[in-house]
Amino acid sequence: MPQFNTLTVAQAVDLLAQGGSTSEALVGDLLEAIRARDGAVGAYVHLDEADALRQARAADAQRRAGKLAPLLGVPIAVKDVINVAGQPCGCASRILEGYTAPYDATAIARLRAAGAVFLGRANMDEFAMGSTTENSAVKITRNPWDPSRVPGGSSGGSAAMVAADEALAALGSDTGGSVRQPAAFCGCVGLKPSYGRISRYGLTAFASSLDQIGPLTKTVADAALLLEVMGGADPLDSTAADLPMPDLAAALRQPDLQGLRLGLPREYFVGGMDAEVERAVQDAIRHCERLGARLTEVSLPTTKYAVAAYYIISCAEASANLARFDGVRYGRRAEDAGDPYEMYCRTRAAGFGAEVKRRIILGAYVLSSGYYDAYYLRAQKARTLIRDDFAVVFKECDALLAPVTPTPPYKLGEMLDNPLQMYLGDIFTVPANLAGNCALSVPCGFTAAGLPVGLQIIGPAFREDVILRVGHVYEQSAAWPRCAVKSG
Repeated sequence: MPQFNTLTVAQAVDLLAQGGSTSEALVGDLLEAIRARDGAVGAYVHLDEADALRQARAADAQRRAGKLAPLLGVPIAVKDVINVAGQPCGCASRILEGYTAPYDATAIARLRAAGAVFLGRANMDEFAMGSTTENSAVKITRNPWDPSRVPGGSSGGSAAMVAADEALAALGSDTGGSVRQPAAFCGCVGLKPSYGRISRYGLTAFASSLDQIGPLTKTVADAALLLEVMGGADPLDSTAADLPMPDLAAALRQPDLQGLRLGLPREYFVGGMDAEVERAVQDAIRHCERLGARLTEVSLPTTKYAVAAYYIISCAEASANLARFDGVRYGRRAEDAGDPYEMYCRTRAAGFGAEVKRRIILGAYVLSSGYYDAYYLRAQKARTLIRDDFAVVFKECDALLAPVTPTPPYKLGEMLDNPLQMYLGDIFTVPANLAGNCALSVPCGFTAAGLPVGLQIIGPAFREDVILRVGHVYEQSAAWPRCAVKSG
């Protein structure tokens, strides 16, 4: 009996189209894997087995009726920050316990129109704030390659379920690396599209000028397939770009990297990086050179300001976006409060976790009178310089190669009392968000302890075809293991 939960999205599409399986059987295998494994991994925060099977049967009936769609019957899991009508959207926070989404996010609506089945909700850091998924108010997610370590964050549940073969693919969101970093930590593929490539309508906002929905998948081809379905302009989101999607299928047909100029930003290869991570990334870079790419060293001098600028800007936007969760408009309300002010205070104190409170306070501070110019305005100026650096470099190069993270996955609890060190772990991922570029994480090896390492491929805005080509050609040649669990 084949185990359909080990398939890629593309393989599932072909199998269903050829009649080799039904969506119900595919979902059934996934549910069996989740029952067997998720107690140890902790990737799901909500799973309605009956509804998933109902959706699968409806897809099978549609296929029998001759009504076809690109992803008909393919199950996909969704990070708990993206609205799926009729499913919880709790953002892994106490303040949204019991909340059910009344509508579909645009990305979800497009996947639904393409025939996708929505399997369940993936655990995350509360309101997408964190890099380990330990900030979830629901549970801790563990790395399937080593349960004593974190899966990364904030899309750690999405990455862990894909790596554990508990999902064929999952959606995440990337504000400063929250798709790419957990993809690197869990040994799967993570795509952060260009800002505006996928509509943010229905994505619960953390930092509106930085957030992007992105897929976590087993292969680069699967990431391209999901991007093609979800991308495009949206009248419900003024920041969604009205630009044509590049020919992703043609990009994936390229057999090598001949003709591509790939830059190596010297600021991304710094002292203090874990030696095994650096070795794996350097080996991947040389592999790309053997595949035909021309390598050149480049400089992004304002990278040193990226982490500071990112945390000022993202926290400022978070403080504004999360103001709505006050017990009146959204969220749970503290009972027996004596007056509205007390109710606001008690609701937010009980509803938000420590990391969310920390970022709200920091954001309110940098926006306050007397500090706005000193912090927020300067951070925005630094952001412009970072964007300009990329613009200069991309005149010389088609894409950049770099590490995703400076270290392997952290031990559980290692960063909880050291948030500053955790923030510094985003040094290689936040610049792409600040500039609005697209970026991809692909597995590029393992440490001696068997922990995955990720290679980051950064491209100019709206040139996802270039980074997907690089990632796909490298992936096909390197052929690293796709799953942390051996099925048997």
